[in-house]
Amino acid sequence: MQTLAEIRSLLESRGFAPRKSFGQNFLIDQNLLRKLVDSSEVGPGSLVLEVGPGTGTLTEELLDRGAEVIACELDRGLCELLRERLGANERFTLIEGDCLAKKSELEPEVVRTVGGRGVSLVANLPYGAATPLIMTLLVDHPNCERMCVTIQREVAERLAAAHGSKAYGPISVVAQSCAEVRIIANLPPSCFWPRPEVNSAMVRIDRLGHPLCGDLQGLALLSKRLFSSRRKQLGSVLGRNFPFPDGVDPGARVESLTPAQIVGLLQARVS
Repeated sequence: MQTLAEIRSLLESRGFAPRKSFGQNFLIDQNLLRKLVDSSEVGPGSLVLEVGPGTGTLTEELLDRGAEVIACELDRGLCELLRERLGANERFTLIEGDCLAKKSELEPEVVRTVGGRGVSLVANLPYGAATPLIMTLLVDHPNCERMCVTIQREVAERLAAAHGSKAYGPISVVAQSCAEVRIIANLPPSCFWPRPEVNSAMVRIDRLGHPLCGDLQGLALLSKRLFSSRRKQLGSVLGRNFPFPDGVDPGARVESLTPAQIVGLLQARVS
């Protein structure tokens, strides 16, 4: 597993430096890297999607555990480095470019390469990609069965937020309607190089065998609509003639509703 000195050497030997515009903050705590892979439970035969592999520290650990890794990297220089170091491994596939198309769809080449197989996302995610990628995988790609990722702590708190809290929002509703969300560890800036200006967290998201909602796209759209007017009463947003289900007060605000109650609103609207 690469040390900070080795990461620096790999970059400097090619005239590279971490690029803030790409959200490049390398996870350098080896114990936390192992914890991330251990938490993912990947092993021989596992298919893993890694976004933002950087110099390949996490990638190498995943390959050492016997996993097949599809890595998506935006930085052209780092792609060259990864091809040099890992290109001979038949269980490693590198996709050069953004993991998201139009910021709301998974890059088609990633979809083709995964090919509908069960896959786990295991990654030290660039902060800017975390929310749209996690939401896209949850809503549109049920074959993504598990995610073990390091992300900004604020995003982790939103994923796991309980109803009634300030962090509760659309991503909380969607995630908790189809998955179990657990914050595994909190990571201070010192765990990364360069040090980010925010705290991070390690999160595991396991898709439920029986989700609360079968229409996650509809749930995401409804949740975004409701939370965009979170200070308004539900009746003002949905209309007084809306067929509110039992237990949901039209005078309540969306943040007071559980994910199951918001699913109930979606089902009442389409019934």
